[in-house]
Amino acid sequence: MRYLTSPSHDIRTNLAIETYLMAHADLSEPILYFYINSPCIIVGRYQNVLAEINQAYVEQQKIILTRRTSGGGAVFDDLGNVSFSFITKDDGNGFGNFKRFTAPVLKALHTMGATGAEMSGRNDLLIDGKKFSGNAMHVENGRLFSHGTLMYDVDQSQIVKALTVPADKMASKGIKSVRSRVTNLRPYLAPEYQHLTIEAFRDTLAREILGVTDLASAKTYPLDNEAQAGVAALNQKYFKNWDWIYGQSPAFELKHRRHFTAGTVEFRLNIAAGRIADLTVYGDFFGSQPVQPVLDHLKGVKYTRAAVTTALADLDLTQYFGQIEREALIDLIVEQGDAQK
Repeated sequence: MRYLTSPSHDIRTNLAIETYLMAHADLSEPILYFYINSPCIIVGRYQNVLAEINQAYVEQQKIILTRRTSGGGAVFDDLGNVSFSFITKDDGNGFGNFKRFTAPVLKALHTMGATGAEMSGRNDLLIDGKKFSGNAMHVENGRLFSHGTLMYDVDQSQIVKALTVPADKMASKGIKSVRSRVTNLRPYLAPEYQHLTIEAFRDTLAREILGVTDLASAKTYPLDNEAQAGVAALNQKYFKNWDWIYGQSPAFELKHRRHFTAGTVEFRLNIAAGRIADLTVYGDFFGSQPVQPVLDHLKGVKYTRAAVTTALADLDLTQYFGQIEREALIDLIVEQGDAQK
């Protein structure tokens, strides 16, 4: 087995490396690939992004958001998490066989003192009944990868804030994440492993899985200039691409309603491929002009705060909604956390 660690903390680059390796690497031997990410959310291939995240909080905290090529649910990563990936040929007994790829990870964790770590259900790793790892797979052209997270010392307060969507009454299609009780591994490890840096935790796992005492003796898989160029191209095509991240989302409907001093406003929006496909507005507000120009300006616009703000920039919204502040109206359209039924 060959071994590779990513030098990047950007989830988009790290997923691009994995994707490139699966498509182009010499897989005469499997590759064990590790990466560590700065704060980010990774949604599954078939998920509805806005059904999974608190977008206002994610934007405020500058949490990187991307979509992976594998299925499954959304996860939050930060610098307290190590992600692993086994990249190999598909021998016909790999896809869906999560036990095959998590077994060496569990064995390593047991050696490090987390003897209660076990696989549960289809693709989760648990300890003391709490989840510390989610796993997913992707297969294509006779090759596959199986990847997962390992929460060593993740800021768990961020998980709830970033992934829990407030009650905005969204009617959505797409695979929904199952919110589980989660935990970090660190308290369950033997004392000598409880105060490692995240890199030292990664390297300890790697040595155990590879069966070496020094990683300098492990077979590595270097990324040459051609590979790095391929990774950069995949990053732009997929993992940094708005259409890949948001445009893959299934159609869904939103109902946002709020009472202002100047009256109640309710927006009902139909979002498809990450854009406002259609919308209507109701309420008891007082405007001097019909609201149709507002609706016309918003149809087809990306469902992001920046795009909505730009689309409405040349309209005097007081003509349509009376004395309601522009920013408050934009908040109502795009910020799920402030919406009320």
